[in-house]
Amino acid sequence: MKAALVITAVALSVVSIQSADAKGCIKGAVVGGVAGHYAGHHGVLGAAAGCVVGRHEANKRERHQERSTTGQSVQSR
Repeated sequence: MKAALVITAVALSVVSIQSADAKGCIKGAVVGGVAGHYAGHHGVLGAAAGCVVGRHEANKRERHQERSTTGQSVQSR
């Protein structure tokens, strides 16, 4: 339980410093931290990986939305 609180505090401090670049990171870090904790007490590693995945998904969603609003065709990769 202590680790979850530490992860949350670190994630919130990172977001407060870089709020413009944190899209998806908080949600991913929380989910990854919990999953990592229950998968073998690796909450910090799970939070870091969750943050990366969350940012990737948020960026992908943003690119898709930009293409949709400008009228360009969306190509799946």
